[in-house]
Amino acid sequence: MSVTSLNKDLENLTLTLIADFSAPVERVWELWSDPRQLERWWGPPTYPATVERHDLTPGGDVTYFMTGPEGDKYRGWWRVATVDAPRSLEFTDGFADQDGVPDVAMPTTATRVTLTERDGGTRMEMLAVFDTREQMDQLMKMGMEEGLREAAGQMDALLVG
Repeated sequence: MSVTSLNKDLENLTLTLIADFSAPVERVWELWSDPRQLERWWGPPTYPATVERHDLTPGGDVTYFMTGPEGDKYRGWWRVATVDAPRSLEFTDGFADQDGVPDVAMPTTATRVTLTERDGGTRMEMLAVFDTREQMDQLMKMGMEEGLREAAGQMDALLVG
């Protein structure tokens, strides 16, 4: 498995995933920049994602939904802040209602993805920053840690193909 660590820092309200891949940075970037590849790993295996909109430019939006084992749909969105292809990406990640409208009652996270060359491959660092301890606790109880580990764990298989 490519995920080498997942560190929850309660003091700084962060969750950091680190994964190492044998593929070059440009190839790992494609898993983010190509909506068809993104939907093959963005979400745990039992909740596959379908990307509806994918505007990976500053100010752009990415919208998607995950379909659960019973056919239930959970919608989400990103608001893209910065893009430095193929090295980094920053976005706000949030939940949406069934019509795709951002759900302001649910927490959002500021997410930064950094891809760096390492040992002939790529190290991906994904940092999620929470606004409050309550919001962090809420998302942890919803399974964010395990979901993130399972989702990123699917990336290796896509990079070999």
